[in-house]
Amino acid sequence: MALTDGASLMTTARLAAMTPAPQSSDLQPGAAAPPTAHAGGWRERLLGEAAELTRSGGWQSITMARLADRVGVSRQTVYNEIGSKSQLAEAMVMRELELFLRQVDAAFAEYPDDLVEAIRAAAEAVLEMARTNPLLHAVLSASHGAQSDLLPLLTTQAEPLIEVARAMIMGQLASYSVTIEAERVEPLVDAVVRIVLSHVTVPGDATPAQTADEIAWLVTRVLGL
Repeated sequence: MALTDGASLMTTARLAAMTPAPQSSDLQPGAAAPPTAHAGGWRERLLGEAAELTRSGGWQSITMARLADRVGVSRQTVYNEIGSKSQLAEAMVMRELELFLRQVDAAFAEYPDDLVEAIRAAAEAVLEMARTNPLLHAVLSASHGAQSDLLPLLTTQAEPLIEVARAMIMGQLASYSVTIEAERVEPLVDAVVRIVLSHVTVPGDATPAQTADEIAWLVTRVLGL
């Protein structure tokens, strides 16, 4: 069964959709131009600084003015590059998701001929990373994450995140021989993504390896292996 690889395109499209269109400058004629950076440079620096502020002081500690001061740009540059504070939250979550998806990529690359083992390794890698990810811990903590724009993006408003992860894994499946009907594949992938996300946001007593083994068992049963 052939599946179309749309992972990179989906991820790029999702991240691009979160980038507001450049706004016209309000500089007067002859005024000094704002500092410039290579394409995407200010955006990456702003997101990195926002993540650091969230880790150290919580989401409530961030204002666009403070973020601008920390990076050394104007507030207008922050709005041009990021948009509103809620858009900043979305961009931060998607930026962090990219780090997790690299672990998934590596797992599939390590097991190109064993789909179940690739999924098991990917799940374990993601769950291990989640245990030590400082930004994730800040988002999920009662003191830092409560009443913020970040926590819903991992729980009640997690569909964009799930969509990107699902598209990426569906793309990975293109190189594997899958025996079940095509219309059954996406629900399986969707279920695996949601199970992993639930363990990321609400870790249980099981170790990442134990949870990954249970997910692999489920995939094995569904695939009839």
